[in-house]
Amino acid sequence: MTFTFALRTHAPQAASPLLQCAALCYRIRGSKLQLLLITSRSGRRWTLPKGWPMPGRSMAESAAREAWEEAGVRGRLQGGCAGSYIYRKRHSPHPHMAMVFPLEVTGLDKRFPERGQRKRRWLSRRRAAALVHEPDLARLLLQFDPDELGSTPILTFGPHSPDQGGPSGFSS
Repeated sequence: MTFTFALRTHAPQAASPLLQCAALCYRIRGSKLQLLLITSRSGRRWTLPKGWPMPGRSMAESAAREAWEEAGVRGRLQGGCAGSYIYRKRHSPHPHMAMVFPLEVTGLDKRFPERGQRKRRWLSRRRAAALVHEPDLARLLLQFDPDELGSTPILTFGPHSPDQGGPSGFSS
């Protein structure tokens, strides 16, 4: 199957998915892998932090920024794209494709732009997969293994920038 991608700034073709970037936020507690899910703004669905690609940032960097804005996540991007999934937004006639980038969580901020609009929850792979509605995302969550990513972070997200009130950028 071949997809044609349209960025949000372009008029999409009828069946072209709109491209977004998502962060698969994870941590290891003891020997257990935990994945972070957040609610949509409506609070009706559990999902990954995600958003539109940002000018001047890679897809992975945009995903990390969205993770901070939506969930207060600070961390290190690990490996490349872990996969993708297609979903539909309630108020959009167009399909959306989210490219998913693993983000090892090193901290959670209490203050972030969308606090109060979303809930966040740490879950096992199986529990996270059971909560999401998209079958491809559920499969990706079940199959995710941070041991297969390698040990060298691609980018570290942070530190805070006093003029922006949040993570300022990335370092390699």
